[in-house]
Amino acid sequence: MYINEKLEAFKKDINGKRVAIIGFGVSNIPLVKYLIDLNADITVFDKRTLDKIDKEKYEEYVLAGVKFSLGDEYLKNLVGYDYIFRSPSMRPDIREVVDEVERGATLTSEIEMLIELCPSKVIGITGSDGKTTTSTLIYKILQEEGYNCYLGGNIGTPLFSKIDEMLPEDFVVLELSSFQLFTLKVSPQISVVTNISPNHLDIHKDYDEYINAKKNIFLNQKNTDLLVLNYDNEVTRSFEKDAKGRVRFFSTNDEIQNGVLYSEKDDIIYICENGDKREVINTNEIKLIGKHNYENCCTAIAAIKELVSVTSIKNVLTTFNGVEHRNELVRIVNGVTWRNDSIGSSPSRTIAGLKSFKNKVVLIAGGYDKHLDYTELGKYIVSCVKALVLVGQTSEKIKNATIEAMKAASVSEDELPIFECNTLEEAVNEAYEVSNDGDSVFFSPASASFDMFKNFEERGRKFKELVNNL
Repeated sequence: MYINEKLEAFKKDINGKRVAIIGFGVSNIPLVKYLIDLNADITVFDKRTLDKIDKEKYEEYVLAGVKFSLGDEYLKNLVGYDYIFRSPSMRPDIREVVDEVERGATLTSEIEMLIELCPSKVIGITGSDGKTTTSTLIYKILQEEGYNCYLGGNIGTPLFSKIDEMLPEDFVVLELSSFQLFTLKVSPQISVVTNISPNHLDIHKDYDEYINAKKNIFLNQKNTDLLVLNYDNEVTRSFEKDAKGRVRFFSTNDEIQNGVLYSEKDDIIYICENGDKREVINTNEIKLIGKHNYENCCTAIAAIKELVSVTSIKNVLTTFNGVEHRNELVRIVNGVTWRNDSIGSSPSRTIAGLKSFKNKVVLIAGGYDKHLDYTELGKYIVSCVKALVLVGQTSEKIKNATIEAMKAASVSEDELPIFECNTLEEAVNEAYEVSNDGDSVFFSPASASFDMFKNFEERGRKFKELVNNL
């Protein structure tokens, strides 16, 4: 019977220790339960008030002896703790946290502790775009090959509570955001960076900090580990010089000697080894549409090509319809195709989606302002959009970027009308009015959801509800 010695040592160490859990959200709620069973002395800190957190779990955990510090001054009593588990959205340089770490507390997170204690091989995927689709493809292909796998991180179920089940022969596939990587001091054996473009600048101090957070996914790798990088992205290509282990590239633009290549010329994905190309699949057979999705397929193949057969790869790519809220077909109404891309929370994501259409679309965009630049998106709107419907905080920014691009391209307001709305319902109704038989309405906000919704999933579900009620 397998015994995870690192995990057993952790369980002994944390018994009776004072543990601070900062953030009572999706990943930390199961963590609290796990640590209760290990007899830790737990206090949960959350800036939300009691009426805003999970009331049922609150009452359950209070009965189990967990203490809570809530509200505006929630960190006031963060003093004298042995471990601090931060939520992904909390910056690690908050004064109260820094002071406590300087006093000797160990600062970690649910995801960092999982990677450190997990006996299975860990595959970590980060990047600005394509993380979820790539992670899901890797997970499904490994399953198709017959491996026992766990999918988590930024998607799926928080996995720390499942760590006792995990075995050395299993695989753990983790989608990792820059927030989760902020303080990471241990890296997955297979690390993947899909691409890097400006994102989350409302939380990160600047673009450099965002990039450096992403780099933590591979900076602590061993020389036997693998780093998969996007050759076509200037930032990720530059990561090669900092790599500790083997590097493998994927590309959809350049011929590469070693790695995985999508050739647009013949619509084939190849595995390249020392200049020789071995065909994997013709993209006409792949269920996912768009060059950005072929890139995701290349990324997944590059990460696990030694672990799986081409048959397993093809079986998944020819049947996988995609992940919810990612250029998802909602329905066809009076000849108009409605697609939900609520995951499009940055300009680069929306640009990638626009590139997947052969004809101009009606675009619904706008949302929470993450302080991103919409200049490049404006150019793509002019070339790919027949009518622009805007809603949310970033409406004005997207509108201004589009108008500037229209001037540069000598495109008139008649050729590309812009409509501004106050609610998503108004935006859907406006798009319905301006679309015609054969058109596609593409909901890809190029912005986060937090001005009107809890997250992009809630936003996407609301969009689908509105479309299904047309």
